[in-house]
Amino acid sequence: MKKIGFDAEKYIEEQSKYILERINHGNSERLYLEFGGKLVQDKHAMRVLPGFDENAKIKLLQKLKDEAEIIICIYAGDIMTSKTRQDFGITYDLEVLRLIDMFRKYDLSINSVVVTRYEDAPSVNMFINKLTRRGIKVYTHHYTKGYPTDVDTIVSEEGYGANPYIEVTKPLVVVTGPGGGSGKLATCLSQLYHEFRLGRKVRYAKFETFPIWSIPLKHPVNVAYEAATADLRDVNMIDSFHLEAYGETAVNYNRDLEVFPVVKRIIEKITGEESEYKSPTDMGVNRAGFGIVDDEACREAAKQEIIRRYMIAQVDYKKGKIEESSLERTKLLMDEQGLSITDRNVVEPAREYAEKKRNCDDRYTNVVVMALELADGTVITGRSSRRMVAAAAAILNAIKVLSGLADGIHLISPNVLKSIQTLKTDVLMHERTSLNAEEVLSALTISAATNPSAEMAVTKLPELRGCRAHCTAILSDRDEQTLRSLGIDVTCDPEYLTTNLYYA
Repeated sequence: MKKIGFDAEKYIEEQSKYILERINHGNSERLYLEFGGKLVQDKHAMRVLPGFDENAKIKLLQKLKDEAEIIICIYAGDIMTSKTRQDFGITYDLEVLRLIDMFRKYDLSINSVVVTRYEDAPSVNMFINKLTRRGIKVYTHHYTKGYPTDVDTIVSEEGYGANPYIEVTKPLVVVTGPGGGSGKLATCLSQLYHEFRLGRKVRYAKFETFPIWSIPLKHPVNVAYEAATADLRDVNMIDSFHLEAYGETAVNYNRDLEVFPVVKRIIEKITGEESEYKSPTDMGVNRAGFGIVDDEACREAAKQEIIRRYMIAQVDYKKGKIEESSLERTKLLMDEQGLSITDRNVVEPAREYAEKKRNCDDRYTNVVVMALELADGTVITGRSSRRMVAAAAAILNAIKVLSGLADGIHLISPNVLKSIQTLKTDVLMHERTSLNAEEVLSALTISAATNPSAEMAVTKLPELRGCRAHCTAILSDRDEQTLRSLGIDVTCDPEYLTTNLYYA
């Protein structure tokens, strides 16, 4: 059973207290709060801090909903390159739409969307049109003239003054985005410039989760953050500004440390006063370290995440999504922690079973195997066949075990599977004949209407949430999405099932 290492309620209590302190500090009219990391469904935090509520941040904001409104930033370049959010397999522009729906679900006020470093490109303009025609206000900000060295130009009509002012009314303005590099900081500072020009005194702070400043630099939880942001070249470092100002060791990361002197000068130029912040750690509101109640459990979970990130990087490199330097970075981080791929419990069983099948019969030359670890540590395997993919087989075998059913029991009639295959190949003209995981689950739920064993098995599907799995070949996008929807944390070997390029 997974150990709980993090107290989610204590974290929300601590974090909300410190946010309120920032809002009420001095005589400022408004706080611009930049949200780092994922505001909703923070799967990374949930994996490395077992017990973390993936929606803790939005629940915290819900408590402050009468005082808060939200601005969502997205970098135009991420729209043009169709950058993808790893946890959900959806592009950043679609993630913005999902975020808006999620915020509305929690009754939070959406102010607008800002397209940062705007470029006049068809995909960007189409995204803007889609939002405006659905009643969402959209602002466009261009690259800031003079940034980062010419502060006089940055803090002028040519710099931040060239951006439109985003009309806000509430004392807390949350600035978030679908991922790193979305332009959140620039949007906050642009707003500070306009607010002071309008005679209003406002403040800036940053809501942080990772790296956690109050735990060691090389703590696996902090290293897991580096592995997660390898493509952004983030590197955790000791906050030298904090050490010099307070004689206290704190952990931050390179981008915040590099930009701090500039941000400090910009804020001082805007406000005409000495900055209240002496370090980038000062700017952050980060109480995550104080929610850790079992350090060993968090260390172990973070080590598993480091391995997971390396394995994902291997596949992304194979697909051409990342550069070799990002892959090498994740490998280095894994090696520094003394970890190996086989420390992920599901890897060896999947590979060994696949090798065994290949060695015993020529018919299994291209066999693919998935191993899935249940909550009690039991590892279940499933292999590909002419009927279904390995992921579907592993899911069916796992819910049979959870239901106490014998392995030989058919949850779905072979005739039903054959009928669906015939539809795919003869009517829909699909290239692949094996049923994917979603198709098999649909057949299972239909079978549940007349088959008591299938009915029982369907009730066990929620118990797969949080389980780890590994496949000996790269999953199709459809299967990967189905496993994500089930809450299964899956990795793959960086090997394609076939040599086909289009149907790979």
